[in-house]
Amino acid sequence: MKFFRLDLLTLLISLFILNSCKNQDSVGLGVQASQVSGSLTDTATIITNTVAEDSVVTSGTLGKNPLAYFNDPIYGLTTSDLATDLNLPGSAAYTLPSGTIFVDSARLVMYYADGFYGDKLTSNYTVNVYQLGENFSSSTSYYNTKSWKFGSTLLGSLQFTPKPTDSIKITSIISGAPDTLIKVAPQLRIPISTSFINNDFFNAGSLALGSNAIFTNYMKGLYLQLDRSKTTGPGGIIMFKAADSLAIYYRAVNGTTIDTAVIYLPITKVASFIPHTSANRSAAVQTELSDSTTSRGVVYLQGLGGLRAKISFPHLLANIRSALAKKDSDIVLNRAELVITVNPGSNVPYAPLPQITLYRLDLAHQRALVPDANSADPRSGGAAVFGGIASKINNSSTNNVPLIQYHFIITAYLQDLLSGKLVDYGTYIAPVDTSSTTSGTTLSSANYLPTSQASARTMAIGGGNLSSPYRMKLNIIYTKIKGTIPKQN
Repeated sequence: MKFFRLDLLTLLISLFILNSCKNQDSVGLGVQASQVSGSLTDTATIITNTVAEDSVVTSGTLGKNPLAYFNDPIYGLTTSDLATDLNLPGSAAYTLPSGTIFVDSARLVMYYADGFYGDKLTSNYTVNVYQLGENFSSSTSYYNTKSWKFGSTLLGSLQFTPKPTDSIKITSIISGAPDTLIKVAPQLRIPISTSFINNDFFNAGSLALGSNAIFTNYMKGLYLQLDRSKTTGPGGIIMFKAADSLAIYYRAVNGTTIDTAVIYLPITKVASFIPHTSANRSAAVQTELSDSTTSRGVVYLQGLGGLRAKISFPHLLANIRSALAKKDSDIVLNRAELVITVNPGSNVPYAPLPQITLYRLDLAHQRALVPDANSADPRSGGAAVFGGIASKINNSSTNNVPLIQYHFIITAYLQDLLSGKLVDYGTYIAPVDTSSTTSGTTLSSANYLPTSQASARTMAIGGGNLSSPYRMKLNIIYTKIKGTIPKQN
């Protein structure tokens, strides 16, 4: 359907002349006023399908690392274990303290990162720690599909409730001075067997402690896993920073002198094992993944490298040309906005993704930015205009419960598809790491890489649900011009 509106046309021309500010409410491609015959269409055919995400690199300098056991009623079971290395103090040769050593305790210190997702009210969590059975390679990128070897001996265990925003108080051990109670950043402190510390650290021998490379090859590292039998309730996904350590509290006795001290064995490498197997997915998700031939009524987006959605506009050019009904004219898009609405009710009790992204595949089927998200393209208004941030929309038809929507400005991308400058080898919407936002509201950069650092999920209404007023749609404002637009190289 198209509507002819003189007031809208006048407004558009004014905005183009004044070169209006760049935000999602006023952006587009301008044309000469003499060529304008303004029209507005609010629907276009969109084909939508849920597909599995590509495997995700989970090692390196990631700011967030997931430890998970989350039984989602819509998506199914998600698990994530953590493998870590373990290094000598300062990652260099280490000499043990003098005197007789008594290990009082040891704590694996895991600092919380933002991004918890799941249940903190009714679920009880139990984390188990084991010794890693293989080494980290500094030159290898580890993916979420990497299954790590680890020992069967339990080194430590802790039942806890995640408190990622609550600071705690601990006793600070000061060598040669009284110990002091201090407040520290939110963290999980897992007790580790003192027998393990004595046997594998203090009795490791001078050769193993002679260099960090020898020590890491000898110690290998630690493996963390949420206990499947002791974690009750729906569970959740807990994010931890990579800057963690194993703290060893000991007493050194030299004659009549007794001093308490602490040794920190730093963790510098972390990788996640996140198996997205069909056995863990819900029947509803498996149904969607098995049907890639018809446009579906819902699409599932899932963090931790789980699910994304493929979208396409196969009849877009034909529909717009049919609306114009003239062979001697062509069109220029002034504004094209993709609107994605979260399925009402699917966001309770678990909130949808705070941010998603949209990207395309190039000729080599590699991920690439669409022109509207590419700062190198003069038509781009920047990442903030491009969009993808979840926003609440008040709607009386949902009993005044706000709808949650994502909006993308893809004017330049669709124009390039229409003109033949680009070919749609695949267009996708997917979760994106929220660390690319500032204060959770403004995009600082467009991103299209798969990520294990986004923990939430979104169930959105697809283009195949023709009966829903909230189905995925394109709002397009275009202008008719005389002649045709030549195909660009």
